[in-house]
Amino acid sequence: MSSVSPDKRRKMESALTQLKKHTVVVADTGDFNAIEEYKPQDATTNPSLILAAAKMPAYQHLLDQAIKYGIAKGGSEEEQVANTMDKLFVSFGLEILKKVPGRVSTEVDARLSFDKDEMVAKALRLIALYEEAGISKERVLIKLSSTWEGIQAGKELEQKHGVHCNMTLLFSFAQAVACAEAEVTLISPFVGRILDWYKENTDRKTYEPHEDPGVQSVTKIYNYYKKFGYSTVVMGASFRNTGQVKALAGCDLLTISPGLLAELSQDHSVVTQTLTVDKAKACDLEKIHLDEKDFRWQHNEDRMGVEKLSDGIRKFAADAIKLETMIKEKLLNVKNGQ
Repeated sequence: MSSVSPDKRRKMESALTQLKKHTVVVADTGDFNAIEEYKPQDATTNPSLILAAAKMPAYQHLLDQAIKYGIAKGGSEEEQVANTMDKLFVSFGLEILKKVPGRVSTEVDARLSFDKDEMVAKALRLIALYEEAGISKERVLIKLSSTWEGIQAGKELEQKHGVHCNMTLLFSFAQAVACAEAEVTLISPFVGRILDWYKENTDRKTYEPHEDPGVQSVTKIYNYYKKFGYSTVVMGASFRNTGQVKALAGCDLLTISPGLLAELSQDHSVVTQTLTVDKAKACDLEKIHLDEKDFRWQHNEDRMGVEKLSDGIRKFAADAIKLETMIKEKLLNVKNGQ
């Protein structure tokens, strides 16, 4: 019986298989039919991904079911649209949970990003819809924008309601520190959108993965969290290429689009773990504390972080409005018997 050497076996294994030894792999999509073959542990959605999936013929039945639910709940047109949206987001989440063994992340409307109480109320409404469908809140992460108000909403949801939160649109180190101090479950620092900003705003247009400013940002955050023993876990997000993904092997989780999951499954280069707790413990970082005033100042000092957070909120809000417009048209058609 021939034995295969470990080096040779590694060469035979895909980069995706190797990555899974170091990192929890998560699928970043609303198109749940596209993820089964990659066997991710969890999945994440956002308003833009749900909008894209809701336009696909394969998912019209979910939109139709959500419309029926919205109409049945009654109330004003605005209330019917809001109830339909909530139901649609949860319906996609429920289908995703049939395909993944772990958790799904469902996002609170970005237009609430500066209203802590409204974010908490919307999060509890989404959790109630999951629980009505027989899904425990343990299998759901509520995604919130990493504004000061969003981070405080996350803190309240975790401490008072036992709801697990995924803090998204995270670009600055100040955002990461505030999330750790709020003791939220998970953060999603963005990689690709940081790279986009540097390409647009500096003369440099190409980066090796280890020099990539998005990769460096997530590495610093991971090291800070592990060095100082924070319970919040780090899930790198928003990838532009597989080089960025492989450069973050060892991060707690990485959420990756189906397109890049496909590339990683065909890639047979060797993936080595770059992020480790031991390296983090040895790194040269100082612990800092941020109250609201410090947070706002430190975040404001990071031009990239300020611009990408506001841009991200605007883009998610715009896609939520597009989804609402689609729902309004369908509601009207159903009511008119079309």
